[in-house]
Amino acid sequence: MGRYRRGGYLFITWKGDHPPRHVHVYRDGRLIVKWDLDNQKPMKGSATRRILELIAELEAEGLL
Repeated sequence: MGRYRRGGYLFITWKGDHPPRHVHVYRDGRLIVKWDLDNQKPMKGSATRRILELIAELEAEGLL
């Protein structure tokens, strides 16, 4: 499991989780979006521009 805090959000991934590859994004203990990393679209909820920027940063760093 990977847990990363950025910009007031918590990004969580699990190794071996079901496809497609995705990240859960929480704020204040509430799920904001479940983001499909392979197809770059929401699976549940919606992502703000800031969340997408943070996801891109984490991917560029090899964390997602």
